[in-house]
Amino acid sequence: MIKPVMIVLTVLLILLQYRLWLSHDGLPSLLRLHHQVEKQKIDNEKLIERNQVLAAEVQDLKSGLDALEERARSELGMVKPGETFFHVIEETDEQD
Repeated sequence: MIKPVMIVLTVLLILLQYRLWLSHDGLPSLLRLHHQVEKQKIDNEKLIERNQVLAAEVQDLKSGLDALEERARSELGMVKPGETFFHVIEETDEQD
């Protein structure tokens, strides 16, 4: 009587262990999900940092003219009245 019960319990244990270690929804899937969560946390931290920089830039543009003037000069090439604009062209090493 004890022997058939032990066989059934052993088979049940093997089946449960198989499902835990080797099935698609077992431990490998859990490890893959943990890896994806860690990667997403890193991506989120980078995006939060980028958003903070952009928010600071927006606040700076709203509050003062210095940032607006700097952006107009660097991106649009604008100058103030009475200023002289010098465009420096660097030499390139071209061989014919």
